[in-house]
Amino acid sequence: MRLTALRQKNSLILHDADSLSDAPGSHQLSHPVGPELFSADYWRCKDLVVGEAPGRGSSLFLQATPTQQWVLRPYRRGGLVAKLSEKRYWWAGAERTRAFLELRLTAALFEQGLPVPAPVACCVTRYGMTYEAALITVRIPGAQALASLLTAGEAGDALLRQVGAMIKRFHQAGLDHVDLNARNILIAPSAAPWLIDLDRCQLRKPGKWQSNNLERLARSVAKFSASEQVPAVMACIHAGYAAPR
Repeated sequence: MRLTALRQKNSLILHDADSLSDAPGSHQLSHPVGPELFSADYWRCKDLVVGEAPGRGSSLFLQATPTQQWVLRPYRRGGLVAKLSEKRYWWAGAERTRAFLELRLTAALFEQGLPVPAPVACCVTRYGMTYEAALITVRIPGAQALASLLTAGEAGDALLRQVGAMIKRFHQAGLDHVDLNARNILIAPSAAPWLIDLDRCQLRKPGKWQSNNLERLARSVAKFSASEQVPAVMACIHAGYAAPR
């Protein structure tokens, strides 16, 4: 993976040069590397939007090539601050933007062989002392959110133990996932779990943040499972987390 930055007017784009290359059949031949690549209108005009994810910001699923789909996620604020500006952030330099930080972190974990989506590119567009941003990653084919499986009663004990083991791998790598919830854990058709949405996450030394991550996940599990099932679900996750690799 070769992360390369380029500037176009007031936009800065950080992308994987191996994904967006000049090789025959590559994405670049069909979709130029520019700010338009991060516009929902660009993809809608080409009739290449194939779905939309729930949640703030409405991530779009894109048919980027005949064989590969991407996820386009704009950065959106939540809470009270969103009433002032839903999609603008204070500018403190390109490398301190949420998009650049997330893409570089995702690339670092991906290169370690950890189950995160392959990063494609991010774009930061500056407006004076503020900026807007969006991120593109490769979509995991056929994956479902753990939240959906919990709601349908289809998350078995073996799968939940695999989820716990996956979380342990990320913790051993030092990843503090500040929004570890059942929607940010995807399950591939092979039953392999993946972790998504690394916005505001960071690499840290071992500490209380590890148990905080699991506590946050437990609160999320309670939203998608019957109350009497939550202890059993979390017991399986903790068992997988504690199991020797």
